[in-house]
Amino acid sequence: QVQLVESGGGSVQAGGSLSLSCAASGSSWRTVCMGWFRQAPGKEREGVAGIAESGTTYAESVKGRFTISKDHAKNTLYLQMSMLKPEDTAMYYCAAREYCGNEYKYWGQGTQVTVSS
Repeated sequence: QVQLVESGGGSVQAGGSLSLSCAASGSSWRTVCMGWFRQAPGKEREGVAGIAESGTTYAESVKGRFTISKDHAKNTLYLQMSMLKPEDTAMYYCAAREYCGNEYKYWGQGTQVTVSS
């Protein structure tokens, strides 16, 4: 099994920065593909960024502002967020899957990010 534990959320003013972390326990092969998602109140969950051996992907809304990375030795996923906007306010979730073509199988409990104007 895999457990994902996010940390690093908080409140920041628009234009500020935050860094999220997601520590994964369990076999590293189960977390080959990982990603960050977010869900704002009243809105559907959306993908923010993903990372795999083939590279990284970003939602258009965060390109140039967010950076996803992974420390393979620590099996920890990161999301560096800069130039934050009020519309980035959401619960952020870390997710993982063994195969990039499958749906995400493992999810963290989420960490809140609030950006004030």
